[in-house]
Amino acid sequence: MTAIAPSQAELAVLKHLWTAGPQSAREVQDGIAAATGWSYSTTRTLLARMTEKGLVARQDVHGLSVFEARVEKVTLMGRLIRDFAANVLDMDGPLPATTFAGSRLFSEEEAQALTALLEMSDETGKGEGQ
Repeated sequence: MTAIAPSQAELAVLKHLWTAGPQSAREVQDGIAAATGWSYSTTRTLLARMTEKGLVARQDVHGLSVFEARVEKVTLMGRLIRDFAANVLDMDGPLPATTFAGSRLFSEEEAQALTALLEMSDETGKGEGQ
């Protein structure tokens, strides 16, 4: 997984791709336009930058570019939560993840995996998918 943290805009695209699966730029645009207000060209530019960063993979299928999330949802979210806890809240060590169990972003299995990831100590968690 890339060590580059996604921006809020990139995270919106990733969340869409995690839910919808591989899609063309137009499909991504159609899926996020109401929430973001972005133009099609903005979405295309963002997808190109995300491809360069390694956040998404681009594959040509029958002459159409199809984009897919290249970062695993639970691993990325675990890293972002750990970074927030360490850098903003000055917390070290295991993190209780029960707060995230009700999130619409995660299935029950993903919530359990996130909980297991966050309950590991910082020393144990380093290097896990990073």
